[in-house]
Amino acid sequence: MTSAEIRKQFLDFFASKQHQIVPSAPIVVKNDPTLLFTNAGMNQFKDYFLGNKKAAYPRIADTQKCLRVSGKHNDLEEVGVDTYHHTMFEMLGNWSFGDYFKAEAIAWSWELLTEVYKLDKDRLYVTVFEGDPSEGLPPSSIALEEWKKLVPQDRIVYGNKKDNFWEMGETGPCGPCSEIHVDCRPDSERVKVPGRELVNKDHPQVIEIWNNVFIQYNRLKDGSLEPLPAKHVDTGMGFERLVRVIQGKQSNYDTDVFTGTIATVEKITGKKYDYSDSKEAIAFRVLADHIRAISFTIADGQLPSNTGAGYVIRRILRRAVRYYYSYLDYKQPLLFQLVPVIATQFENVFPELQQQLDFVSKVVKEEEDAFLRTLDKGLKRIDDIIESSTSGTIQGKAAFELFDTYGFPIDLTRLIAAENNLAVDENGFEAEMQQQKNRSRAATAVDTEDWVIVHEGNNNHFAGYTNHETTTRVNKYRKVKAKGKEAYQLVLENTPFYAESGGQVGDSGTLNFAGEVIEVYDTKKENNLIIHFCDKLPSNINTEVTATINTAKRQSTAIHHSATHLLHAALRQVLGTHVAQKGSLVNESQLRFDFSHFAKVSDEEVAAIEQIVNRKIRENIPVIIKEMSKDDAVAMGAMALFGEKYGDTVRVVIIDPNYSIELCGGTHVGATGELGLFKIKSESAVAAGVRRIEAISGMAAEQFVLEQLHQLAAIREALKNPKEILKAVENLYADNNELKKKIESLEAKQLAVIKQELLQQVENINGIQFIGAIIDTANADGLKKLCFDLKEILSNYVITLVANIDGKASVAIAVADELVTSKGLEAPKLINEHVKGLIKGGGGGQKTLATAGGQDASNLQQVIEKIKSLL
Repeated sequence: MTSAEIRKQFLDFFASKQHQIVPSAPIVVKNDPTLLFTNAGMNQFKDYFLGNKKAAYPRIADTQKCLRVSGKHNDLEEVGVDTYHHTMFEMLGNWSFGDYFKAEAIAWSWELLTEVYKLDKDRLYVTVFEGDPSEGLPPSSIALEEWKKLVPQDRIVYGNKKDNFWEMGETGPCGPCSEIHVDCRPDSERVKVPGRELVNKDHPQVIEIWNNVFIQYNRLKDGSLEPLPAKHVDTGMGFERLVRVIQGKQSNYDTDVFTGTIATVEKITGKKYDYSDSKEAIAFRVLADHIRAISFTIADGQLPSNTGAGYVIRRILRRAVRYYYSYLDYKQPLLFQLVPVIATQFENVFPELQQQLDFVSKVVKEEEDAFLRTLDKGLKRIDDIIESSTSGTIQGKAAFELFDTYGFPIDLTRLIAAENNLAVDENGFEAEMQQQKNRSRAATAVDTEDWVIVHEGNNNHFAGYTNHETTTRVNKYRKVKAKGKEAYQLVLENTPFYAESGGQVGDSGTLNFAGEVIEVYDTKKENNLIIHFCDKLPSNINTEVTATINTAKRQSTAIHHSATHLLHAALRQVLGTHVAQKGSLVNESQLRFDFSHFAKVSDEEVAAIEQIVNRKIRENIPVIIKEMSKDDAVAMGAMALFGEKYGDTVRVVIIDPNYSIELCGGTHVGATGELGLFKIKSESAVAAGVRRIEAISGMAAEQFVLEQLHQLAAIREALKNPKEILKAVENLYADNNELKKKIESLEAKQLAVIKQELLQQVENINGIQFIGAIIDTANADGLKKLCFDLKEILSNYVITLVANIDGKASVAIAVADELVTSKGLEAPKLINEHVKGLIKGGGGGQKTLATAGGQDASNLQQVIEKIKSLL
């Protein structure tokens, strides 16, 4: 069977068991502060397990794109080295939300593996939870009894809490699990050691293939467990491992999930994959794995960057570049050539990559180009480090600099060091790395307490499309601490507050508890839960509450949101239909819109875009909002955003059916005339293949235009009200340039005179020619030029020139090459050790010439005397 057939059989099997087949959620997580990426099939269903939302279907099956690159699940540096770990992988899953439980889940998993996929029962082992008395958790007796109906007792292995109790995180839904493992070893090895002895022992050929998780508890902040009101089934089967087992391969990379990519790499590089553990073979596996994670994450809207999720993708991409550069001897971009292979392979299961093929390919290529340049610089830097190493070791600080500044993983530094007969201080490197992690963790640490239930119920209805005020009550609240500050998060039964989503900022406003008013300073979503952020709690939280939003802020924000839709449509009209939204920010003062485009938007194009939007504003088009099925919305031409998860029913915002139709959950104006005016403030690049427009509308645009006109009037007045203001500015610019040239000429003549005077002042100190002088100059560069000119005439010299420029100290020190070598008199060292304290400043430069600046110009003579005393 091909991998495509194996995937289809899984979904068909569970469809026959009355499961609704749903699409994969995006690999990039939104509205969940605990995750950067979808790292398990259950992520998109968290709200169902938490009781925040009722599932539309009691039974679901899917294949989910997942990404794991750090933490307990995976270490990036293992991917490609072994045969079964991956960054991105598919998780096949079947789910029950309060419907069936252990008996059905166990029976169906066995039926599918043994009767549909025809796996050898003799090679399968199952695990059950042995219990944990310290937590008051009993052994999984029901799962044990169900398995006894299907397999002999000697094929059932008892697992401890580490292996057989699944938890979503430090808090949240959890429960015992029952895994199925397969023994892929040859018969000769199976005779020597029974498979049951190798289950959960990290044996590369005795691997977990399916995990049935029975979610029945909720882990609280204090570590205790409480039973959930409904019991759920959450199962996961690693698709790549399943294919490997069914296709009878010893490695996931030998299956048709990866062989097409590996064959393409062979063709590009002219090298052959030999299935070994050599660095070259590992490079093939790294590329085959990493290109999937890179491609699908970018397609789902996460661009490489220096922070957060973007940094994870950049790190994966750079690791791949490093492997083909170092081990496949390929020195130009390679990964972008693999994107079409992946897009075609997954076209029928994850079509979003094929739909954005050009965009993703170009982003990947630009990232590769950038890192290949950095890699060259890094290799030069490591040469310097090796050259200056006197201890036979690359220090931990230097190894961390290579990692942090140049993107060198520690194993690349280790390899280059070994080639030069050097060791690497890996303990020092780890200490530096831990310090960075600690700094990062301290900056972002949030301590969240458990929810305190005020009123039972999971109703969390948003009423803010039509109401700006509602009378409601608090369902629950919790305390949070971040950066030493305490705050409270409240969940209301009904709320008019819009939670930050889709680029639109969250509402602010007030909560009135029987006369006691509490300010809401922000509103956000956590999964589908609308959370109100407040600095304090009311004295009586049980009472009825009137929730009121800041209507002025909401109206200004709605104006900018509607303007974003008009802008998006105008961009596609002027620049082309390849334009797609890649990010946005909409608040009361402006809008920011990121979109796919590979050239600067010209001034003429900006003007054309503005004209279209303002014409649509003057037409005063009604903004029509409808709810309909996603299929109907797409059929009528609605624009959906890549990387967004949409339900079966969607909200469609229509501003002239022939101009703008978008799926959108945000708030909008009633008609375009409310926008008044639209003005683009700037256009810039933000990432490879992504441009950004910042614009304003409504009162903000009116204010901006008035400010510009006031500035223009002030400029006209300063120029004595000329008839042609541009010509007057050009004349002023020309006069200024002419005066600059004259000043430079005079300064050059002055420096020539000063140079001759200085040559008359040379002192001979222990065979060293010394010049030290306070110079009358208005330009710090003059000191540097004098040093250069004097160097040409003197030998075995030290020159110290200082100046008071507008009350601040300027210093230039020049040292002859022979004195740097023989006496260690390095100019930057002289400044750092002897000068900077006297002038309250600092500086640096080359060993033979350095400059400095400081706040204190009162000790200039002491600077000269100090350097002179060292000779």
